[in-house]
Amino acid sequence: MQLTDKQLAYWRRTRMLTAALLAVWFGVTFVGAYYAIALNEFELFGFPLGFYAFAQGALIVYLAIIAIYVYVMNRLDHTYGVAERR
Repeated sequence: MQLTDKQLAYWRRTRMLTAALLAVWFGVTFVGAYYAIALNEFELFGFPLGFYAFAQGALIVYLAIIAIYVYVMNRLDHTYGVAERR
């Protein structure tokens, strides 16, 4: 089964979005954790910055990743005519 150009464009944009959001997730989770000890030298609201960044900031970023994915995928689905609701 051959995919049409429209289907290929849809999947290309879906893969690009997924890769970009996974890169953000990786950066927050692993790169941020790598520098956590260095960040703990600074304080934010009385807490070490490394702790605060992961206790609060990482969760906010994860929620933002989910929200961005849902919003962009809904727009892509409507643009390419594959949305469940019209």
